[in-house]
Amino acid sequence: MATLKGKTLFITGASRGIGLAIALRAARDGANIAIAAKSDQPQPKLEGTIHTAAAEVERAGGKALAIACDIRFEEQVRAAVERAAAAFGGIDICVNNASAISLTPSTATDMKRYDLMHGINARGTFLVSKTCIPHLRKAANPHILMLSPPLDMSVKWFAPHVAYTMAKYNMSIIALGLSGELKGDGIAVNALWPRSTIATAAVRNLLGGEALMRMSRTPEIMGDAAHLILTRDAKTFSGRFCIDDTLLYEHGVKDFEKYRVDPSAELAPDFFVPDSVPPPPGVKLASPRR
Repeated sequence: MATLKGKTLFITGASRGIGLAIALRAARDGANIAIAAKSDQPQPKLEGTIHTAAAEVERAGGKALAIACDIRFEEQVRAAVERAAAAFGGIDICVNNASAISLTPSTATDMKRYDLMHGINARGTFLVSKTCIPHLRKAANPHILMLSPPLDMSVKWFAPHVAYTMAKYNMSIIALGLSGELKGDGIAVNALWPRSTIATAAVRNLLGGEALMRMSRTPEIMGDAAHLILTRDAKTFSGRFCIDDTLLYEHGVKDFEKYRVDPSAELAPDFFVPDSVPPPPGVKLASPRR
């Protein structure tokens, strides 16, 4: 069985949610996890900090390094990457999970929020990837993974919240460009996106509260899907835009009920999933998000 034992993962935004799920799945293999996130102190509406995440990683069987880092700032990113590489003897995998969201129409989008989304999603992702590349070039089977969607240029994904869609798609554009740029180095660059909403703080606090949480899947589905990607041959598995359950189904997973928060509730589809990528057999979703 493919494993991440002994690999070092640098994961942004890994103090909770999907980033933490990816970290914990790798930790069960015995991986080293650098948790790079802003949450250094507890916050009322957000569960977890870099320190609680590190403790969970250690309990799961991995080694953890908690690093307070705001990926909008170059000096912080460079220091975080160098600290991780020094602690674990290099970096094998870069996971760009940190993201900001604001589902507002153009006239209601404050430019401070616009700059935040683009500073984290676009600039931060580019900066973290760029800074990790010298270490990845020295690694065996190196990967960069973006938590970003397929580049489906349908107007329905842009019209309701063009600023957010631009920022999120920029992560995918970086994945597309780097997959070609780094092909000769043998560094895989891929993107992963969920078919359904995932039960995270963003869903609870910004999108739909507890009702949408019940209609979501748990972050573990993204942890399992990311594990599949990060254990593939970097020289042959690159430039892919993966949907979590489609990827898992292609690799033998047939039971997706285990990932449901509430099996009695309809499953809510996420944004940006192309109509051309239907759900696996037996998976039924509520009316599409438009």
